Amino acid sequence: MGNKYIFNGKDITLPVVRKIERIVNILSEQLHIDFETAYQKFLSSRTYTNLANTNNYLWAESAEYIVDDFFRELNNTH
Repeated sequence: MGNKYIFNGKDITLPVVRKIERIVNILSEQLHIDFETAYQKFLSSRTYTNLANTNNYLWAESAEYIVDDFFRELNNTH
């Protein structure tokens, strides 16, 4: 990852990284895949791109909401 997440001039990297970890754990459990595979799937998603763009506030949503968004994305691409 290596990115810094900045919002209104403040570094929000730690909370965002913690949220990403929670999201990936949920995806790993729900998709029955290992953490690394879930992490790679999430990083290559539109949902992650939206999360990384701190101007759209997705980072402020719960991990569960973001997981739902990820699954909506998956359902729309298949």
